Amino acid sequence: MSVFEQFKQLHHQDTPLLLSNAWDVASALVMQEKGIKAIATSSSAIADTLGYADGQNISFRELLHVVRRIVACVKVPVSADIEAGYSDTTEGMLANIDQLVEAGVAGINLEDSAPSGTRTLLPADDFVKKITAIKSHLAAKGQHLFINARTDTFLLDVPGKLEETFQRARLYAEAGADSLFVPFIKEPADIQAVVTATKLPVNVLAMKGLPGLDELTSLGVKRISTGGSMYWAQKRALGARLEQVMTDRNFESIF
Repeated sequence: MSVFEQFKQLHHQDTPLLLSNAWDVASALVMQEKGIKAIATSSSAIADTLGYADGQNISFRELLHVVRRIVACVKVPVSADIEAGYSDTTEGMLANIDQLVEAGVAGINLEDSAPSGTRTLLPADDFVKKITAIKSHLAAKGQHLFINARTDTFLLDVPGKLEETFQRARLYAEAGADSLFVPFIKEPADIQAVVTATKLPVNVLAMKGLPGLDELTSLGVKRISTGGSMYWAQKRALGARLEQVMTDRNFESIF
């Protein structure tokens, strides 16, 4: 079974795939050790480790280096968060896709908003063209890549966000997306409505107020991403530990 098929299968189980988002090899290995069945990268976390703000401010070359190292060091499938594609042209985006396939990733996360400046939702047709171009490009080479189509309808709180999500889910599925990611959706009724409206596996983002694993399972969610939350929690923990050292005026709390 290919890594693509293995990854796809994880989205069609009775229980949701808990996808933990790594920012380097060390974090990915801890996740694997704790039983995580697939790992994704976090664009915001990787950018922050290198001193960049989120939103494609990191170069694709720098991102690719981290992705390659993670894939080389773990045994579970890896999905790369490539934001809006890291290119202003279709040709540039497909060149990036080729390098990710060569690196051995199982899938990608691709978002339908423009990340630079003030984040705005792109027309659905523009995003459909991206998915179609990727699928056609891969098919011509006999290759596969799992596309997690992220729609930022709830993240950006657009007017009529639920109906807009339904429409985009239909269009993205027709274009060949393999799953639908709706970050910032958290109300059970909204989650169930989206799950009912699409045949695609639905991916939600871990956030304060999100229902627990058992309820998400009953709602029909198939994938839960931690996003950058694990990284930011680790960063806060580091700060707290340093404060403890300075308060105690010794180093016992480290050990």
